[in-house]
Amino acid sequence: MNVTSTTERQTKYCQSIEETLHFLGHATNAELLNNLQLTYPDLSATTVHRATARLASRGKIAIAPTDNSGSMRYDANIKPHDHFQCSVCGRLHDTDIKDKIIPILESTIDGCSISGQLLVTGACKKCTKGYKK
Repeated sequence: MNVTSTTERQTKYCQSIEETLHFLGHATNAELLNNLQLTYPDLSATTVHRATARLASRGKIAIAPTDNSGSMRYDANIKPHDHFQCSVCGRLHDTDIKDKIIPILESTIDGCSISGQLLVTGACKKCTKGYKK
């Protein structure tokens, strides 16, 4: 007999959140709610918050760097990776620069040992076209 505990249950909302996040890549709870309310008009912000917290604690989704307003954001990519965040539009892009950048940083900052993921900010290609310094 296969019994699933309540902490491992997969509600329709959790499944839809995972699918939506895989489509969006990165999203706040508000962005997920706006997308999911097209299918589930009665879905509440509290349900989305609880579901994303549950999915993150299970390792099904990852916590991403906050958006430009400081709102928590989630990531469909659960593998360790770095991010580039556009300081103009706020869009977040996955990147893997850690192996190239950390040796440079550690050699220039005496005695430091860097761990964790990196977040690099600047203007993305789309925003650079209309962005003047």
